[in-house]
Amino acid sequence: MWALLLALFAFAPAVSPALGAPGNSVLGLAPPATTEVPGSIPAPPSRPGQPPAGTANGTSEQHVRIRVIKKKKVIMKKRRKLTHPTPLVTAKPLVTSSPAGTLNSHEKQEPGCPPLGLESLRVSDSRLEASSSQSFGLGPHRGRLNIQSGLEDGDLYDGAWCAEEQDANPWFQVDAGHPTRFSGVITQGRNSVWRYDWVTSYKVQFSNDSRTWWGSRNHSSGMDSVFPANSDPETPVLNLLPEPQVARFIRLLPQTWLQGGTSCLRAEILACPVSDPNDLFLEAPSWGSSDPLDFRHHNYKAMRKLMKQVNEQCPNITRIYSIGKSYQGLKLYVMEMSDQPGEHELGEPEVRYVAGMHGNEALGRELLLLLMQFLCHEFLRGNPRVTRLLTEMRIHLLPSMNPDGYEIAYRRGSELVGWAEGRWNVQSIDLNHNFADLNTPLWEAQDEGQVPHIVPNHHVPLPTYYTLPNATVAPETRAVIEWMKRIPFVLSANLHGGELVVSYPFDMTRSPWAARELTPTPDDAVFRWLSTVYAGSNLAMQDTSRRPCHSQDFSMHGNIINGADWHTVPGSMNDFSYLHTNCFEVTVELSCDKFPHESELPQEWENNKDALLTYLEQVRMGIAGVVRDKDTELGIADAVIAVDGINHDVTTAWGGDYWRLLTPGDYMVTASAEGYHSVTRSCRVTFEEGPFPCNFVLTKTPKQRLRELLAAGAKVPPDLRRRLERLRGQKD
Repeated sequence: MWALLLALFAFAPAVSPALGAPGNSVLGLAPPATTEVPGSIPAPPSRPGQPPAGTANGTSEQHVRIRVIKKKKVIMKKRRKLTHPTPLVTAKPLVTSSPAGTLNSHEKQEPGCPPLGLESLRVSDSRLEASSSQSFGLGPHRGRLNIQSGLEDGDLYDGAWCAEEQDANPWFQVDAGHPTRFSGVITQGRNSVWRYDWVTSYKVQFSNDSRTWWGSRNHSSGMDSVFPANSDPETPVLNLLPEPQVARFIRLLPQTWLQGGTSCLRAEILACPVSDPNDLFLEAPSWGSSDPLDFRHHNYKAMRKLMKQVNEQCPNITRIYSIGKSYQGLKLYVMEMSDQPGEHELGEPEVRYVAGMHGNEALGRELLLLLMQFLCHEFLRGNPRVTRLLTEMRIHLLPSMNPDGYEIAYRRGSELVGWAEGRWNVQSIDLNHNFADLNTPLWEAQDEGQVPHIVPNHHVPLPTYYTLPNATVAPETRAVIEWMKRIPFVLSANLHGGELVVSYPFDMTRSPWAARELTPTPDDAVFRWLSTVYAGSNLAMQDTSRRPCHSQDFSMHGNIINGADWHTVPGSMNDFSYLHTNCFEVTVELSCDKFPHESELPQEWENNKDALLTYLEQVRMGIAGVVRDKDTELGIADAVIAVDGINHDVTTAWGGDYWRLLTPGDYMVTASAEGYHSVTRSCRVTFEEGPFPCNFVLTKTPKQRLRELLAAGAKVPPDLRRRLERLRGQKD
């Protein structure tokens, strides 16, 4: 029996970062109090999912030496370290609690089931009911795992289902729509910045017609099982049923809740579809893809293995390289895909996708792993669209910018990781707030009339404070910044999760302390186009019947939003890319569910496949060309390309080539470089597939020619001497 109890403790959730309160185990039991003896060594706390130290049955043992330094004496002690298997999210708990509080073990194990789809919105609002609700904003449609509330209580988007205070027998009900094998329930409390409400125990009932109900029975007592629930609002708590039940409806009946609070919960149901022999119900919609890809979640080791397999399958168009390491030493791997991997080809733009900046937002990581497989397979099949992508551009895919955070989330599992665990790197740094704030110095210079003559409107330098050795800059952030400097990226998207919307720069509000404010860039038309292209190609965003994920309905504005008008983010990667490099970057929020279950990955791939490809193709929109020296015909590096009427310039790469994203129209474009006369010409961008070629040939100024000749020890030619004399005469 002790071995069974130990297996159950492997599901213990982590401490809630918001409240600092201990999380619930599957049993919902608080950890025993401990007393430390002065001078003794307290046992280290167990990691999430790890059995408590000190138990031995059913586990293997190791002896680990601990060095204790006390008054220059080294004392060696031994303690037992338990090794344990990685817990599975949907494994069946071996203990249930009866109403009397006694524990009962069961030897029979059933395979786990995937989520029914409350969090992912597969279950529609109409299939959620309740005995009562405090308000519409606390109705049953809000009883979804990880749903987030609005900032104000009493609005339409509160963070849970809450029964009326006078409701003596509250219940929350889910209609699966067809016969289903229910195997478990996951609950949370209410998400709110103002109140604390959560259910501490509940019963479960089932029905085929919503009129006749039966309960989940405790095997030993024969009484209805009472399942322990939450001890804080955010930590997901899993209870698997003593025995799976086949029915159409499932009902949760709260028995107790936080004293002084009300009966509030958010839930997900674990359920496997079953066949209907009488064919009385509509067949459940299929969620899949015809592409032969590896649809599962990949930890760091599995990710490396998959990338290697793609490289071995398509060695002529792929290259794997690392841009640096995480705080814990995991390499930040990039898959490069091009017809000439490993080199920048003149006139060929560089594009990138970055995922996993927040470690618990796992869908982007898997989409990039699926994308590299898809591009490889389709290139080998001769797919003309894919072939053109790989021959006209160089694609860089970084699937995991925060591998340390992902490993934390992966160990918890897709349904138990919660909303925040694994989001930050192990230094507790949010990488999307960790880039240098270049907005503030640029805007201050603009207010003083110094842009662009004194302070450039592009390639804004890093502030001094950011380059100091003690600056709070994560190694992951530094690695990405150096990556941006090495490669002349033109277009990028940063893949996130938890919403369905595309946000574009600026991400930081211009007014100090403003929580949200429309703050467009000089290239607002381009960013709105890029965002609309992705949102318009994403199947989930274009589903007019879907409901909002949390507290905002982005569909009213085409599923795109200016980042600062959503919520201000100082030091974002989008703003940094735009102000420090030539790259135009947007953030794509891919799904309401940050960490979808593996069974949902095929459909998520189908939702995003065409959008991922179409977005890359937008690098052809605008103008492109080469800026050359008239005398040598060599490309001029770092030449500035300025577009009349747009207060943001770009520069040429080391070969003199450049790309300037622009929406269709006629533009006056000027190319300039130090030591050269500037040249202006008209360039037209059309709706036809581009980019429009717009090349420049620059002539050295007399002073520059003189410097080069004198440096080479050559004679000054007569024409140059006459021009210099004419210039001196003009000055006199």
